[in-house]
Amino acid sequence: MSTKRVTAPDKNRQSHVDSLADAFEPVYDLLFDEGSSFVIDLERKLAEARMSDSVEAYLSRALALGLVSGLLLWLIGVAGSAAVIWTGTIEVGALTGMRIPNETILNVIQTIRVPLLIISTGLVLGGIGFSTVFGAYIALPYSRASNREREINTLLPDAVSFMYALSLGGMSQVEIIETMAEAQDTYGEVSQEFRTILQETRYFDTDYRSAIQKRSAQTPSAELSQFFTDMLSIIDSGGSMTEFLDDKKDIHFRTAKEGQEQDLETLELFSEMYITLSLFPLLLIVILVILDMIGGGQTILLYATVYALIPGLGIAFLVIVSTVRTDEPGDGYLDYGKSERRFEDGRESGALGLGLINQFKGSYYIFDRIAKSEGTNEAIEVIKRPHVFLRKHPFYTLAVTVPAALAFVVVAAATGSVPISWNGVVDRPVWSTIVYVYAPLFMICIPLSAFWEWNVRRRRAVLNGLSENLRKLASANATGLTLLESIKVVADTTPGKLGEEFDTMYAKSQYGMHLKESLVVFNNKYHIPRLARTVKLIGKAQEISSQISSVLSTAAKATETQEDIERERRQRAMMQVAIIIMTYLTLLGVMALLKAQFVDVMAEVTAQTAGTSNAAGQSFGSTMDLSLLTLLFFHALAIQAVLSGLVCGYIRNANLVSGVKYVVMLLAVSLGVWMVIA
Repeated sequence: MSTKRVTAPDKNRQSHVDSLADAFEPVYDLLFDEGSSFVIDLERKLAEARMSDSVEAYLSRALALGLVSGLLLWLIGVAGSAAVIWTGTIEVGALTGMRIPNETILNVIQTIRVPLLIISTGLVLGGIGFSTVFGAYIALPYSRASNREREINTLLPDAVSFMYALSLGGMSQVEIIETMAEAQDTYGEVSQEFRTILQETRYFDTDYRSAIQKRSAQTPSAELSQFFTDMLSIIDSGGSMTEFLDDKKDIHFRTAKEGQEQDLETLELFSEMYITLSLFPLLLIVILVILDMIGGGQTILLYATVYALIPGLGIAFLVIVSTVRTDEPGDGYLDYGKSERRFEDGRESGALGLGLINQFKGSYYIFDRIAKSEGTNEAIEVIKRPHVFLRKHPFYTLAVTVPAALAFVVVAAATGSVPISWNGVVDRPVWSTIVYVYAPLFMICIPLSAFWEWNVRRRRAVLNGLSENLRKLASANATGLTLLESIKVVADTTPGKLGEEFDTMYAKSQYGMHLKESLVVFNNKYHIPRLARTVKLIGKAQEISSQISSVLSTAAKATETQEDIERERRQRAMMQVAIIIMTYLTLLGVMALLKAQFVDVMAEVTAQTAGTSNAAGQSFGSTMDLSLLTLLFFHALAIQAVLSGLVCGYIRNANLVSGVKYVVMLLAVSLGVWMVIA
């Protein structure tokens, strides 16, 4: 087991922080009451977040760090304000518009106003520094506990199904808890909760009942807490654990569906909000253009709307959506357990992974020679089949496309094909935006999107018909065939990638590989979290018995339920994506009409009536810069296209990269429309 090496500077830094926290314990005793609701709630959140600090030490450290930050900002505020005032960079005007008849009071005010302003500035900045650091430190356990709660609630239905399958296989209550504690690669934080129970019983001589009761009180998930409480009732009454887990399995899957429904309804609400957020900058732009045409001089507000308001609203919406829409917990990889055989681990192989030889490098000279030769072979293979390499590692397209995009822009600017000054860009708005914005984005996004989607679709193809094939395995196993023989039977009748993988697993087993090992190798090849939980269930069950038809049926039912939830989620999310795309197309249409039928027409009218003047002595629209407005409109559409595409991808797959294809599509549509009208 590897441990993290702590360097001397890290130790010294930690010791200084701890010493500072110890010095602030009297401050903690002065400010906080141990029986207060705040302290009790924070202590509970520290336990739920699995943070080992006591509430006294944690609050003392928060006070220390907050005060140090506040003092630093106070000094910066005092020194900075004194410098800018006494050097004359900023002149201090009259303190108040009121007339003060008493000359003595006026002299006192004139004397103290500058020091008072300096001290006030320091106090304000110091207060901001203290409250920011102290508040962030206090919020940390709440955030960690909330993240753990979300992951536990997501994985709990599958975890209960896993325990139910183990119970069907004949495992006792203690063995089920021990197995769950060892399943961290699949069940994450749920497994951590069971591991805590196991550690307390092994190392602190606590009985299982007390350990479960304690964990029920400290877990951040109310659902898991209720599960532990009900489990204690079954243990005390001597009831059937199998029946209990069967009932709980169905209850938690229904709860998962209800939670999914609530999340989808929240996403629908957010989609409606996004329509308003997207159209608000458009309305503001229209108003600012009209004000600019009548001589309002609102150009700076146009800049702020296009380059600050639109990106700010889009990023804020992404942050809001991320609180509801989350990806599946886990990376999808399974550990090989106590197997003596060595396997290649996709998590450690890297882009140019050398396979198993990495595990033997440095032991003997011959292995170093093999590693060197294997590295050469891998490099040659990448050169011969770059598309396969980029399919496995889509982000490596950026190593080619980003330099190519930069080179394209540099060459275009160096050869004079595109202006390099802002005024030149304004004079040629469409061409400049194409070269500086659209072309680089297309060069970067198209390859990344293509290889990303290829990678995802290839891996997820193995999930097609998974529940149906699990039922086939259960039926074949129920006839008396072993699991390996059942896999062979199903492989012969199953088309597609899953059938090929079943055939490969059977062949590996025939050549001496244990079935559990071949299952793990199969899973790690695709590393999909939902597949990993199914493989973990089957692999653990087949260790107990070769007749596991009931376990396979349970796995098939759990997989089918997850497929139903995923199918409904994708359908509803696709509707939200369609709404966002239609909103962008509406925005594009309005901007195009504004450009072609309003701005251009008003510019022509202004040119024809250049000699006439209005009451103010200035022709209507004479202050309008048509090229600048065209540039700002075009940039607004490009920024909105990028943000809308990323939002679409996040809503549908909880992944920003999956939204790159929408970015490319929306950018292409906006470019085509703008080239026609401009």
